[in-house]
Amino acid sequence: MVTFTVNNTQADLDVDDNKPLLWVLREDLGLLGPKYGCGVAQCGACRVLVNGESVPSCVTFIGDLEGAEVVTIEGLPGADGKLSAVQQAWLDEQVPQCGFCQPGFIMAASALLGSNPNPTDAEIDEAITNICRCGTYPRIRRAIHRAAAVMSET
Repeated sequence: MVTFTVNNTQADLDVDDNKPLLWVLREDLGLLGPKYGCGVAQCGACRVLVNGESVPSCVTFIGDLEGAEVVTIEGLPGADGKLSAVQQAWLDEQVPQCGFCQPGFIMAASALLGSNPNPTDAEIDEAITNICRCGTYPRIRRAIHRAAAVMSET
């Protein structure tokens, strides 16, 4: 039995401790935002926040998350239903093309801005290691800067 919080809701699950968080989220909790991309923590499509840090859920085992706070893309909007600053910036900058990798990028960007509210391009490149096959990296960088500006105003 593992007890943790997912998107502000307590989850008590009787699953194998070695089951990857990605599959717990998708199969057991029906949260389809995190995507399976590579399965070896290289692409970032499965990124979620665990205790505020961006982690690849495909190699994070549920048994290691007792008492943890997990946030997926579905949990980012505020209680008022509005998009987060990062999500809104993604729309404003028209970042997605195919969109497959975008939840992971948004989660990684959210974690970055949580720890570094005004990152440089070099800091963004260092922190955001996700892969976008459509090549939307310039728009991603602009969206992160836009979200940082909006967040600094509040």
